[in-house]
Amino acid sequence: MARTNDLPRNGQIPARAGVGLKPEHYRTILETAPDVGFFEVHAENYMGAGGPPHRYLTEVRERYPLSLHGVGLSIGADRPLDRSHLNRLKVLIERYRPGLFSEHLAWSTHDTAYFDDLLPVPYTTSSLSRVVSHIDEVQDTLGRRMLLENPSTYLAFAESTYSETDFIAEIARRTGCGLLLDVNNVHVASTNQQWDPIRYIDEYPLGSVQEIHLAGYTREADEKGRPLLIDTHDRPVDVIVWDLYEHAVAHLGPVPTLIEWDANVPAWPELKAEAERAEAIMFSAHVKEQARAIAR
Repeated sequence: MARTNDLPRNGQIPARAGVGLKPEHYRTILETAPDVGFFEVHAENYMGAGGPPHRYLTEVRERYPLSLHGVGLSIGADRPLDRSHLNRLKVLIERYRPGLFSEHLAWSTHDTAYFDDLLPVPYTTSSLSRVVSHIDEVQDTLGRRMLLENPSTYLAFAESTYSETDFIAEIARRTGCGLLLDVNNVHVASTNQQWDPIRYIDEYPLGSVQEIHLAGYTREADEKGRPLLIDTHDRPVDVIVWDLYEHAVAHLGPVPTLIEWDANVPAWPELKAEAERAEAIMFSAHVKEQARAIAR
């Protein structure tokens, strides 16, 4: 059974594994009260005034901590933030009091166009200033700290003057925002751009990480036959991503970890099993690291 009696009144997210809340699982969750650490939803799916999605989310929020994940703020866009979108987000946060709110280091708007993709940002001084300004505006408007997620990327900009980890570290330093480490994105980007994923994690500003994401990807090939990974969130977490996750939490210790599965959503038992595996790895890695520290 869910540890509903242990739910903090402020909705704080526990250092456990959680899953993305999907309509396919609303009734199962409310009828069986599974033992999971938290649920996470995409903010844009709940920006309507009412209806069944809000009714179910209200019931889930009464029993579990909630994390809110945005996909539409376009933090990296070369244009002002959409104030109407930001205000709707503020209303949603005030309504559900999520323990964490996160967004992407990406852009998805240009002029009056809105794109379905989360597009990459060049790592330059000018884009750094723009992202910092946007995050400051978000945090000032919401009156709370936000988390910024590292992107899944497929190419690099020739004009970039920062490494991705240094760029993210400088954003966190200037804004005081927290970070969301998406380990699947690390693997996807590292494969596509021939980076060392272990080095990426080791150079990431882990002290600012407050949440981790895990997901599945699709393996394709580019025009030269080289591996090309697509961040699809439509299948189980890959064994390589589990290994990278173990490396990350060995250094971080237990941290809220989400299983993202947004397409081809499986039956509830399979999704819950992924969360149980994450939680087992999280605590086992922490114990092993503690033992190594004592031995040293």
